[in-house]
Amino acid sequence: MAPETSITVGTSPANLVSNPIQPAWILDGEPIARLELLSSSADGTASTYFWDCTAGRFNWFYSFDETFHVLEGEVTLKYPSGSSHRVVAGDTVFFPAGSSAEWTVDRYIRKLAFCRTPVPSYLTFARQVVRRLKRAVSGSPNEGGSGLL
Repeated sequence: MAPETSITVGTSPANLVSNPIQPAWILDGEPIARLELLSSSADGTASTYFWDCTAGRFNWFYSFDETFHVLEGEVTLKYPSGSSHRVVAGDTVFFPAGSSAEWTVDRYIRKLAFCRTPVPSYLTFARQVVRRLKRAVSGSPNEGGSGLL
């Protein structure tokens, strides 16, 4: 019998709370950002959020990997190279840890963000070794579902 898990399903309205942008990052306007934590991994390395922001121009520096999908609105992202890209509802963007961009939100943006703290390479290697050992012991490459560990 499979262990009991806590699966959450919901369609309730967003419960966004204030998530101020660091004042030193704001370049123009008075953007107001909010977020709602939707989920987080047991090991604390991954989380999912709704995030929204009103008009403004600001820098954003990523200390974690973030993949986001724009649900509503749009933003112009200017990269350190000087190139810009307009991102609109339906677009998906990935920022690796250590990257940055200048955000220009003309009116409003709302996104679903998947954030992940990168795992050090020695831990990634250890995880791969454990996976291989589990497969060798079980005799089946598909034993254990997704094979995440």
